[in-house]
Amino acid sequence: MEPVKKQFDKLKPALVTAIVIFFIMALFAGWAVQQIPADTRLPVHWNVNGQPDRYAGKFLGIFMMPIVVFFISILLVLVPNIEPRKKHIKMSMKAYNLMLISIVLVFASLHVIVVMNALGKAFSIDKIVPALIGALFIVIGNYMGKVRSNFMLGIKTPWTLSSELSWNKTHRLGGRLFILSGFLIVLSSLLSTGKITMIVLLCTVFGTVIIAFAYSYIIWRKDPGKQSNGVN
Repeated sequence: MEPVKKQFDKLKPALVTAIVIFFIMALFAGWAVQQIPADTRLPVHWNVNGQPDRYAGKFLGIFMMPIVVFFISILLVLVPNIEPRKKHIKMSMKAYNLMLISIVLVFASLHVIVVMNALGKAFSIDKIVPALIGALFIVIGNYMGKVRSNFMLGIKTPWTLSSELSWNKTHRLGGRLFILSGFLIVLSSLLSTGKITMIVLLCTVFGTVIIAFAYSYIIWRKDPGKQSNGVN
């Protein structure tokens, strides 16, 4: 078994980032909770027009995102240890770290938006949130092709998991589709209304899923080295 220190060294960029951001978010939340009256209900979800349609109590509304980042930090450590294809996840650590850092940064940004709205500083939620999602798609797309086959991270279909050729080709295509989707979502969030942006987001996401799913099967059919059980 790989020494614990080496395991943590490979996870260090994402783990350190997640921990630092968690403490910053917790401190920010601790300060903000003192500025808001006890009976305040905070918006935690917005409709496509940027209007709040779901509320939570002060404590949950302020500390929800730091709690999410805390659990992400735990998952950072657990996932490589419970992954059946440990060798492959270790070979994908650069992509693994950068993708998870990006996810943590998105949650931190959402935390700032929720808190600032609670403090009366209005943000254009219908534009900022889709833009963050689009940017996340672009980052993920850039590194998707560098992820080796595993059960935890990537485009997991029965065919990508049982064929290295299908995994590699599907992730290269998926990476390009994610980047294209991200740019379209960001562009839509800047130039159009929330409803149009939501349509663009849904269409690009479902389109990417359908294309990747079908493509993974087509490549699998052509792979003479495919496996029937999907376990290396």
